[in-house]
Amino acid sequence: MASIGSASQGLLSPLHLNRRSAHSHRLLASNHYRLGFLQTKNSELLHWNRIQGKNSYKRNGTNSIRIINKVETEPPASVVKGEDQIYLESWKQELKTFVGSEGLDDVDYFQGLIDRRCVDNMRMMVVDSVQNSKAGHPGLPLGMAEVGYLLYRHAMKYNPTNPSWFNRDRFVLSAGHGCLLQYICLHLAGFQSVQIDDLKRLCKLGSRAPGHPENEITSGVEVTTGPLGQGVANAVGLALAERHLAGRFNKPDAVIVDHRTFCIMGDGCAMEGISNEAASLAGHWKLNKLTLIYDDNHNTIDGDTSLAFSEDISGRFRALGWNTISVDNIHEDMDSFHRALLSAFSETEKPTFIKVKTLIGKLSKKEGTSKAHHGTFDDEDVEQMRKRVNWEDREPFYVIPMVYREMQKQAEHGKNLEKEWNVSLERYKQKYPSEGKEFTTLLQGGLPGDWKSALPRWSDSDPVDATRGYSEKCLNQLAKSIPGLIGGSADLASSNKVYLKEFEDFKPPETPWGRNIHYGVREHAMAGISNGIALHGSGLIPFAATFLVFSDYMKNSMRLSALSHAGVVYILTHDSIGLGEDGPTHQPIEHLAGLRAVPNLLVLRPGDGNETAGAYKIAINRREGPSVIALSRQKLAANLAGTTIEGVEKGGYVISDNCNNDEPELILMGTGSELCLCEGAANTLREEGRKVRVVSLVCWELYDKQPKAYKDTILPPNVEKRLSVEAGSPLGWRDYVGSKGLILGVKDFGASGAYLDVFEKFGFTLENVTELARSLFK
Repeated sequence: MASIGSASQGLLSPLHLNRRSAHSHRLLASNHYRLGFLQTKNSELLHWNRIQGKNSYKRNGTNSIRIINKVETEPPASVVKGEDQIYLESWKQELKTFVGSEGLDDVDYFQGLIDRRCVDNMRMMVVDSVQNSKAGHPGLPLGMAEVGYLLYRHAMKYNPTNPSWFNRDRFVLSAGHGCLLQYICLHLAGFQSVQIDDLKRLCKLGSRAPGHPENEITSGVEVTTGPLGQGVANAVGLALAERHLAGRFNKPDAVIVDHRTFCIMGDGCAMEGISNEAASLAGHWKLNKLTLIYDDNHNTIDGDTSLAFSEDISGRFRALGWNTISVDNIHEDMDSFHRALLSAFSETEKPTFIKVKTLIGKLSKKEGTSKAHHGTFDDEDVEQMRKRVNWEDREPFYVIPMVYREMQKQAEHGKNLEKEWNVSLERYKQKYPSEGKEFTTLLQGGLPGDWKSALPRWSDSDPVDATRGYSEKCLNQLAKSIPGLIGGSADLASSNKVYLKEFEDFKPPETPWGRNIHYGVREHAMAGISNGIALHGSGLIPFAATFLVFSDYMKNSMRLSALSHAGVVYILTHDSIGLGEDGPTHQPIEHLAGLRAVPNLLVLRPGDGNETAGAYKIAINRREGPSVIALSRQKLAANLAGTTIEGVEKGGYVISDNCNNDEPELILMGTGSELCLCEGAANTLREEGRKVRVVSLVCWELYDKQPKAYKDTILPPNVEKRLSVEAGSPLGWRDYVGSKGLILGVKDFGASGAYLDVFEKFGFTLENVTELARSLFK
């Protein structure tokens, strides 16, 4: 492990910033005469200018960086004139009142002071926001201000006027409670999504600065984070998407996919298991363009991390296959973090983990303690913080005008990079028309105009199968037509039947273009990574598969899929007690009800092949949110006459009815593998002269959104004799059967045994369903 910086923990006021430390700040300056990302035609990093006054880094043709000697030159006089001269003089006036005039003609010392003063301004904005709103989490933003500033001012490429530019770098704040750091960076960088008024209304209703980052509210926020560790998995998904697309589309003479993913995590993220699952995969996949920055402040809400956490976190990441670096003194030596970034950019085989030692609540008298994590500051504390950075006479939310200009330099750099990238993309499409067409399709959402024609259709004469079998046919047919379909299973691909047979495995560096992802036994990371893939904005459509009962392992990620409008397709097989011998530990009971309760999550439980195809039509087309397709392990009685792909779009529809134009006497309704029991019982009752309707309620959420007039035609209010049949929790069915209807469900945990025996034990037989239906006539 590399260690960068000294061990000193003391506060360094700009008044005490020594020349050597200030001199090192020029490594990150990206104005006309300092460090810049100079790009080649293919957007690869070419060289870093003016490193240490003697050296620069240059691409050596093997995707690595070597040091070469370079004669240092001063900027031409024409650079510093006009507005630039006014800008520099304004900074000198600001800094003279702060450190005096000595040394300000030293270019490197001067830039170091500018960087330091920008960080001071950011810290005071943190204090003002929390005090004004009387809410928020200032601890991380105060402690990580240097990291946020250096990333947005000197490291990341982005264009605030086009936040969705494809080849931008991605930033994820896994420690989402520290969102104020990102909001301030977005505001200063020129993103219109965060204005001063939003910062004044932190955590308030209607503000674009909510209590945790939400991508649907604040442009510039890539993913929704908050539950700790989730962002780490999201970042792995974003990095996976970049690596996959680079492998598919980049050419030796034309690179159009080349960006990095940065993620800030905290002690809580390190403790949550999902971060370890995701980090394990990132190391295994060698995602070298992923940089994870660990805010090592040794505090959680309850107190010092020593209460429950004593492991060697860097040692853990090294064992997972990461390049690890320690930055020990960022508050005194901002350049130490730059050197860590330089190491990360030089790494070609591993993701990089940078452990940054910080003081939570920096400047406050709560500094370094868990009390700084959240909450406001007393008046005395605010006064002494303002005094420590010479801010006494300034109004709340004051921004030094030159700070906006300083941050604008990186934004302008990003705009230029986007223009260059657009030119490169047009050249790419001309030189590689086939790949260019496919890449364009992805950028436009990933769905070719004729993709729905790939969906298979079944008749009642086709061989019977489990719905997981029908799903396999759907998925493999769709993969041929939809270039962005990518995903896999948590070590259950053969059971879930989700392997894309005509495509390779995602396995960097050998086959990064592969579309089959092997997640291993890591359900939670699989879902979190899938969110990152879906929110990458590149038209990739991820699917994630496991048993329905194991959705509990990834429920929080699934909830975030819905909250962040991530179009993940969850393929959850073994969907009832019908899986048989594995018994109650594997038999889902309450899971359908629990998933149906999640807003913006569609739960589709198809009853045969056509409904399975209909479920895929809905889930693939639905890019504004996630969908669950719940599938059976056991083969069904038949492909049911009356089921249609189109009917699924309504969520509930009539599959059979012998009532002509009259209202039925009885309505039987079901989902999935129990739909055929409803149809069988209906046929028996019809032979007895009854008018019986069978309704498939394949997706409650879609049905509930239909107009009342439509729903009244499917479930006429006057028909009170109703029976629902579903081999899961009865919770929720009362809304459909009414107060006088019957519900056949499962209130126990299931049982171990042959699936037909288990079905019989819990009453899911044709005879029992028919008898329950008859009882409604008595």
